[in-house]
Amino acid sequence: MTDEAPQTVEVQDKDRLDEGALAAWMEANVDGFAGPLSYRKFAGGQSNPTYLIDAADGARYVLRRKPFGKLLPSAHAVDREYRVIAGLHPTGFPVARPYGLCTDPEVIGAEFYVMGFADGRNLWDGTLPDYAPAERTGIYAAMCDTLAALHTTDHVAAGLQDYGKPGNYFERQVARWTKQYRMSETEHMPEVERLIEFLPATVPEQTRISIVHGDYRIDNMIFHAEEPHVLAVLDWELSTLGDPLADFSYFLMSWVTQPEGRSGVMGRTGPETGIPTMEEMVDRYCAATGRDGVPDLNWYFSYNLFRLTGIVQGIKKRIVDGTASSAQAEKSAAGVYRLAAASWDFAKKAGAE
Repeated sequence: MTDEAPQTVEVQDKDRLDEGALAAWMEANVDGFAGPLSYRKFAGGQSNPTYLIDAADGARYVLRRKPFGKLLPSAHAVDREYRVIAGLHPTGFPVARPYGLCTDPEVIGAEFYVMGFADGRNLWDGTLPDYAPAERTGIYAAMCDTLAALHTTDHVAAGLQDYGKPGNYFERQVARWTKQYRMSETEHMPEVERLIEFLPATVPEQTRISIVHGDYRIDNMIFHAEEPHVLAVLDWELSTLGDPLADFSYFLMSWVTQPEGRSGVMGRTGPETGIPTMEEMVDRYCAATGRDGVPDLNWYFSYNLFRLTGIVQGIKKRIVDGTASSAQAEKSAAGVYRLAAASWDFAKKAGAE
């Protein structure tokens, strides 16, 4: 079995934190913390830089902050991440324990929050090459059941009744990502222009509202070290109230994505591998959430890829501006053309001409 603990790297000068200021803030705001502290940065991710904090007594914490430098207005909302984690934690839904939010950028140079460290497995390759078929089945069942649990959580009881805006979620999201794309645009892309015309004209009806994670995939969760059980769902930056089919269709994107060492499992499902088929995932999710089925998924796949195009275009723009936080950012940015083309392909399957 490969080492599946979340990987950390040495912190580069541009990502360093003021240890003294951070320790003082944590002593004042984090129950049980005592300095001094040491820290390393988690590998991967291009959005909100994330650090592992080791306290003098051996306790471990995780810090997520906004990137340093100029940012798009609604991006990198660590305060929203913290709010949803703080709302969900008392319900028993698997999230890290929230310890504190700092909205004063003077402390370390950017807003940040501190949460508990979930000690378990971080799985990156959706094909789960090191696992037996039965273990793969268990892990995928856990992911599906956890998503269903999120979508059936009472968001009002969790204090999140105003966490999203009223109205059609997809209508808002298409408008949002169109705006984000325009603000990050670095060149003219004909396929994106067609999508900007097609998607808002064909938005599906919304029949349910729930908390939606916004980036629900295998590498955004920590699994129990030995059991097929999700300890914590991570990276809530894109969460809001909205149509749960946004999350579920995004989760299903893995089934129409070629295996690439990340979440893609296209062509790798069925009894031989133990990875459930898309149809099996749909049946399991519908049973857990009381649905009698899901609509045609091609529009949803197109939307998800359009949204990813907007996100990756933002990374590309940050490379130009010099604020991207990961060495992987430049490679990711090159994928914007592939994402736009794939989104348009699904749009055509959904009826676009």
